[in-house]
Amino acid sequence: MSKKPKRSAPNAGQPAPRAPAGLRIPSAPGTISKGSTLKVLLDRPAVDCLAANLAMVHAPFDGAAFRKDALTGLEPLGIMDRGHHLARVLRAHLPVRYADAIDVLLRSLTPPLTATDTLGLAVFFYLPHVCFVANYGLDAAHNGGRDPFAISMRAQYELTRRFSAEFSMRPFLNHALARTLAQLQAWTRDADPHVRRLCSEGSRPRLPWAVHIPALIRDPRPALPILEALKDDPDLYVRRSVANHLGDIAKDHPAVVFEICETWVVGASEARKWLIRHALRHPAKHGVKAALRLRKLAGATARGA
Repeated sequence: MSKKPKRSAPNAGQPAPRAPAGLRIPSAPGTISKGSTLKVLLDRPAVDCLAANLAMVHAPFDGAAFRKDALTGLEPLGIMDRGHHLARVLRAHLPVRYADAIDVLLRSLTPPLTATDTLGLAVFFYLPHVCFVANYGLDAAHNGGRDPFAISMRAQYELTRRFSAEFSMRPFLNHALARTLAQLQAWTRDADPHVRRLCSEGSRPRLPWAVHIPALIRDPRPALPILEALKDDPDLYVRRSVANHLGDIAKDHPAVVFEICETWVVGASEARKWLIRHALRHPAKHGVKAALRLRKLAGATARGA
């Protein structure tokens, strides 16, 4: 049986913020219905809820002014642009110093998720929060001249436990690769599967919908220790991300992935065999002999399971 990972807190001695009673996120469907779009998840109800949550934890917050600015120009924007638009409005209405603004945002969070499946779409409510970190969390100029890296890592640690910080992690990997990978490596031992998944998902070289990481597209090796640490994770939610990360690498460096899978398949558990099959599914569909052979070693059936 796999040992339960030990938590590696982002800031030792600094407890996660407790959510006051009454904080909430808007209800949302599990999936988007035909004819609808994701942008409805960040419409007027989400703006109203965001304003109410922030006013609950930060008395100076002007909810009416925030709502007015947030709704101005919102309608034509898609989901990602809405996230960035609302982040800019948050910047104008939260404390000027980044660390103080993050403190308000973290105190406004609802409790962490307790499951890794059937999460639904309501968690997209926190897209503006991760956009805020991505847009303002690297530059010391937004934080009174002080390096905001540790504050941003703590924010992303908390946000990924409620939504995902895979989008906001990208700028940090592109501007401070070694430093960010070191933090992600430490989090591979965290008790929360959402945090462990972030380590793999957030560092995927070609993550869909997200900014690519050119350095890891050129050379994926710096992130490989993260995948090694998570290949036998007790949660499928995490192992699937590892498989998808390998799938990204295979698009540019198939030999690297074949070599990894060649090593991992020796003495592999059924869970790891599934990971290998999933990682190699795209080159196998294109008839790449190395991928087909490795998938067979990992127990693939004639139907390609």
